[in-house]
Amino acid sequence: MSSMELAEFCSTSRVVIVAGKGGVGKTTVTATLAAAASRAGLSVLIVEVEGKSGLASMFDRPPLTYEEEPLDERIVARTLTPDAALLDYLEDHGMRRISKRLASSGALDVVATAVPGMKDILVLGKVKQLEQASGPDLIVLDAPAAGHAVSFLLSPRGLLDAVTVGPVRKQAVDVVEMLSDPRRCQVVLVTIPEETPVNELVDTAFAIEDRVGVTLGPVVVNACYPDLGLGGPATLSSIHHDAEVLDVFVSDREAADLLAAARFRAERFALQQEQADRLAGLLPLPQIRLPFLFTADIGRAEVDLLAGALTRGIRELPVVR
Repeated sequence: MSSMELAEFCSTSRVVIVAGKGGVGKTTVTATLAAAASRAGLSVLIVEVEGKSGLASMFDRPPLTYEEEPLDERIVARTLTPDAALLDYLEDHGMRRISKRLASSGALDVVATAVPGMKDILVLGKVKQLEQASGPDLIVLDAPAAGHAVSFLLSPRGLLDAVTVGPVRKQAVDVVEMLSDPRRCQVVLVTIPEETPVNELVDTAFAIEDRVGVTLGPVVVNACYPDLGLGGPATLSSIHHDAEVLDVFVSDREAADLLAAARFRAERFALQQEQADRLAGLLPLPQIRLPFLFTADIGRAEVDLLAGALTRGIRELPVVR
């Protein structure tokens, strides 16, 4: 076995769907993967399907639109909505006048909701079209939150059962082919090392793999506390000793506060390690662990820091030749 380079990882599948429950940093991981791929010399298209994710602000850019917008060197991004995808589809099939009438009459919602899963297939169909076009090296899809992600990815197979002929079935067939081909598409699931998010990720993983048939890539375990490397449990005497070595005065009260903080960090680190290890036992997929960032705002500096950690994590993934 040898290590994997980031460019090799990104070339495994042209479409990478990043999914996870709300609050685990799914959109941050999307931005991080795009930034890391860009560093490796790849051109990247980020596709956002829910809107208002704050992804563009991580690159100090205004909110995304349906048109591609540059976020950084070699990174462009856009948002996809069912309405706009439907208009695109109609215009691509020579029905521009119909699309204009639908837009002006407000009938788009009726068309898009006529069949369950229709909105999802419109968006996934557009992603399939982008994947087949000669465009960026990598397409990163910021998927809906975990609950919707499963139904979002299941919708093409549901439509295969519901629709037997016509362009909608053709679209569903094409999308299912893309989703089920590991050379074209994989899903990267994101979680944080806590009990409930880990449990939900495992359920999502089995639902996606068993019912959707999509290949799962490595799991990204986000917001992991770093090991402080204290070499043993902190004590008041060790804190005073370290202060003397550094020639820094630390009062007894400050030493007690530092001891409480060190013990809290050590406890959190141990709990997180336990959950990440439990995840590894429940879900036999490689893990990439990203560090916890002690800031409420994720900007370009934080994305770059995470991109470095992601790159190192990918290099540590074993490759069986």
